[in-house]
Amino acid sequence: MVQIVTANRLVDGIVVFLDEAGGWSEDFARAAVHQDAAGALTRAAEDVAASLIVDPYAIEVELRNGHYAPKALREAIRASGPTVRRDLGKQAEGLAPLHAAHAPTEKPHVSL
Repeated sequence: MVQIVTANRLVDGIVVFLDEAGGWSEDFARAAVHQDAAGALTRAAEDVAASLIVDPYAIEVELRNGHYAPKALREAIRASGPTVRRDLGKQAEGLAPLHAAHAPTEKPHVSL
């Protein structure tokens, strides 16, 4: 099972991902990929104790078209931003996972 570790930054609530250097990035593409995230979660617990992040947990990701993307829709939305307005959130800043929440050929729509 391939995983990454995600959390929310305490100061502003932004979704962040644990990177290879042990820091936290808003960019999903910079997330460190783990076969077993237990060690990464132990590292994340240190940042919880230091009041840098809250609620770290591992999510499953899969390789899609050469890029990792979250398996669960909830995590794709957390990594990308609102589904009703693609001009907001990480997707508007170019930081969303490629092919995560929608296919590139999908037409604009309003989520229900």
